[in-house]
Amino acid sequence: QVQLVESGGGLVQAGDSLRLSCINSGRTFRPYAMAWFRQAPGKDREFVSAVRRIDENTYYADSVKGRFTVSTGNAQNTMYLQMTRLKSEDTAVYYCAAGLSPIHTSNWPAERMYEYWGQGTQVTVSS
Repeated sequence: QVQLVESGGGLVQAGDSLRLSCINSGRTFRPYAMAWFRQAPGKDREFVSAVRRIDENTYYADSVKGRFTVSTGNAQNTMYLQMTRLKSEDTAVYYCAAGLSPIHTSNWPAERMYEYWGQGTQVTVSS
């Protein structure tokens, strides 16, 4: 069974940096893509970033472009999110997700494209 586990969240001040990790602690699998989503209090979950494993192409929401960087580790099932110049509006629970099937560019933000999800890690940015 695939089990994605996020870590690295915490309480930081605006302008600080933070690095999130996503590791699969279950059986090994080969995802087509892995992604980060987040959910702020009282809001719907939203797409943050994704990486396509076959060529390591990356995709970002406009709200984080230029500040966040997604990357993968040597293991197939590891992913990171380097967050810089954090803002109070980045406060949210951050979720790791993985999808097995090919994803069209326009569908990267679609939650239905990702079969596996972690439990989330809280990021709180104080202003």
